[in-house]
Parts: sequence; C-alpha cells; structure tokens
Amino acid sequence: MIGMTLAQIAEAVGGELYEAAADAMVTRPVVADSRAAEPGGLFVADGAGHDFAADAVGRGAVAVLASRPLPGLPCVVAPAAEGGARRVDASVVALGRLAHAVLERLTDVTVVAVTGSQGKTTTKDLLAQVLSAAGETVAPKGSLNDELGMPLTALRADEQTRFLVLEMGAKGLGHIRYLTEIARPDISVVLNVGLAHLGGFGGKEVTARAKGELVEALLDDGVAVLNADDPLVAAMVTRTTARTVLVGESAAATVRAEKVRLDGAGRATFELVTPDGTAEVALGLVGRHHVANALSVAAVGLAVGMDLATVAGRLSSAVALSRWRMEVTERPDGVTIVNDAYNANPDSMRAALETLPVLARGRRSWAVLGEMLELGEASAEEHEGIGRLAVRQGVSRLLVVGEGARAIERGARSEGLSGEESVFVPDADHALALLERELRAGDVVLVKSSRDAGLRHLGDALRQEARTVEGGA
Repeated sequence: MIGMTLAQIAEAVGGELYEAAADAMVTRPVVADSRAAEPGGLFVADGAGHDFAADAVGRGAVAVLASRPLPGLPCVVAPAAEGGARRVDASVVALGRLAHAVLERLTDVTVVAVTGSQGKTTTKDLLAQVLSAAGETVAPKGSLNDELGMPLTALRADEQTRFLVLEMGAKGLGHIRYLTEIARPDISVVLNVGLAHLGGFGGKEVTARAKGELVEALLDDGVAVLNADDPLVAAMVTRTTARTVLVGESAAATVRAEKVRLDGAGRATFELVTPDGTAEVALGLVGRHHVANALSVAAVGLAVGMDLATVAGRLSSAVALSRWRMEVTERPDGVTIVNDAYNANPDSMRAALETLPVLARGRRSWAVLGEMLELGEASAEEHEGIGRLAVRQGVSRLLVVGEGARAIERGARSEGLSGEESVFVPDADHALALLERELRAGDVVLVKSSRDAGLRHLGDALRQEARTVEGGA
C-alpha cells in the first residue's frame, strides 16, 4: 500500500470521514480480516465484518472503511452504491475505487490478469515465481479473485512493484468487466472455458462471453495470451485489438509444448517451443494439466522481455504455493495422499483422475470423491460421467462421499464397478473411519471435491494420520 492520508482515501472513494483525523496516514496493508489488522493499516468492513471493526482498530488499524458510521471508531464512510455486476456492500465498492486510485498513481506497474474455469490459482502462483526474476512482483495469497479479494491484492502494490498479478473470477456476465474497471490489465491470460459454475452461467458459450471480458479490457498496446487448444478461448482473438499470443500443444500455438512426458511422480517434462527458440522445462507440479498453465506463464514472461532460458529455469524450479491443489504427501506408513479438494468441476475432476494411475504405477488406488457444486441441471449427468471415468481409469476403490455426489457411484456401477470396489458414505467422518480401517502400505489416495463439500479437511486428516504414525515411531 502506498502511503495515503485518510483525507486522500475519502476523496478517492467519494466517502466522508467520521470521527477520524484527516491527516492520519495509512502506510500498511488494507485487510478484511480483523485478525490481520496491524498498526498503520486500514480495515475494510464487509457485511458482518462491521462487527469486528473495533477489534481491527484495537490491533492498530488507523481507520475502518465502512458502509455506515461506527460510533467510537475512526471511519471512512463509503457512499451508497449498487456495486457493479453484483450487489455488494458500499464499503467493497469503495475498496475497488481505492484500488483503482492507487493503481492510477503506479504508472510503472504491469498488470497481468488471469481467468479461466480452472487453473487460475496455480497459474498466478507460477507467474509470481517466474516474474519475480524480472522485478518486484505482487500476487494474490490463496485464491482472491472477486470484488473484495482482487482489490485487496491490488492495494499491496507500491512504488517498488513492477508486476501485479491478479486472479479474476466470475459467476456471471459483467463480473470480470467490473474487476477490469478497477484494474485494467496490460496482459490478459485466458486459460480455458469449462463447466465450472455451469449452474450460474447456463452453458459454456455464456461462460466464454464472461471470460472474454478480460481481453476486451485491453488497450491496443496490451497482450492477450489465449489457449489455442480450447476453441472457445482461441476465438477470443476477435474480441480485442491488442496483440494476441496463442499457447498450447496444437500447431496453431506460437508458444507451445512438444514431446510432453510424465515421470513416475506425475510431473511433466516438455520442450518449450517459442519464436525465441526452444528450451527444456521440467515441472515440479503433479499432473499433466499443468503444462497448459506453464505455457501461458511462459508467454507472459517472454512478453515482458524475459529471456527464454530464465523463463524455462524459473518454471522448472517453481513449487506449489497454494494448498489443496494436487498436494502430495508420502506418509511414513507407505500411503500416498493426494489432496486436490480445494475446488472441483468436471474438467478438473477428469485431470485428477487421469493423473491417479500415473501416481499409482500398479499400486492400489483410491478415488475419494465428493460433490462438484454449481452445476445446475447438469449436475446428475456430470457426476455420473465422473463415476464412469473413474472406472475407465482403473481405480481400485471408489469412495463417494455425501448425498450430493451419490450420482458418481451410480455412474461407476453402470460401468461395472460393484461390491467393495465402490462404496458410498454420507459424510467425511464416515469416509475417514473407513479409510483408517482399510488403507495399507503402498495405497495411493486421491481426495477431490468442491471446496464447500469439505473434503479438503478429510485430506488434512489423512495427512495428520501420517504425523501420528511418525510421532509414534
């Protein structure tokens, strides 16, 4: 956060000061969690967050960016607002205005924005590790990609920042457009158009319209990095006058992967082919699907002037930064846990299930699968399809968790999986109890579901079993 007085902040957001000193300086981060507030910072109160404003001020926050006056607390009170594409608190709209005002002052920052139905968080993590070789880089912590999280990330930029990486998500038309009005991208990356949030969008074509808002925001001197292997993404070249770079494994891609191969741990090695030459990349991330993410990152690195050798080297040394995304734990008792349960949709489920046999290498494999949320009327059909795919991928045991995922078992049984090979349990506690009884040395366990289905905590519990075993040895 660049230093600003409360008077300057109030002017930027169109708000009014309440019980606050106009010359008080905000020099530390803007946060939405009162527990993260620190002296010199600003606390933004989102909805119920107003109840925690006193705690934030008690921890040293200079003031509260609030939707209403809070007696006894220094506040910048935001003006009433509708909130762009979605109805959000006036304080969150004001937060976006503040982020926009700060970025207007930081003229040397290159804004790199990423969207896609899956892979956004891993891609922004890779971008942070690659671009930091060329200059000070700010990127989201975790998965902050909405009207609250994205401005919070943008406000971490200051005069030393050269690259600002932003993740932009959407659940409907206009959502990304609103975010780009806060932070106009210099480089827009569209990874894919899949079935995530299908219930909200209503179809992949509508999803493509929403994701394409990211390239529409580019000025003529911008760069659009588009997935040549996804027809809906490749077609976005017509939606911008900026320079476009196609990435992928098809011949149409100018930044592409050739000779892709996986090692025994499911990590991809490939030849990175670019207009600047070729280089070998050996990813440290588990899963072939990360090749597509890496290609987009390579294109961004080259677009900002990095040399090919540095880009390839940084990609090869990159590690997973965000939790619950193909997170592999080798337990001391010989069991391998793959916790990929931060989020799930049919495309990411398929990617995970296709990686499982590579990791198992003939050992007994478990697919512990929970519900994929926000699929609307397609939910039953898509869950059944995942059950059939699990059988075709040769899983030894399928454990379906939760009523919302029951159609997975139905699909698996229609494909011929039966008896003890396929089991349904009502919740994660029952799943953990079953796994504790039946896991044995050499087993490989994939845990996968949408975040709110809660299986990431099951994956953590299985990792805890590893610590218990280790501690008792």
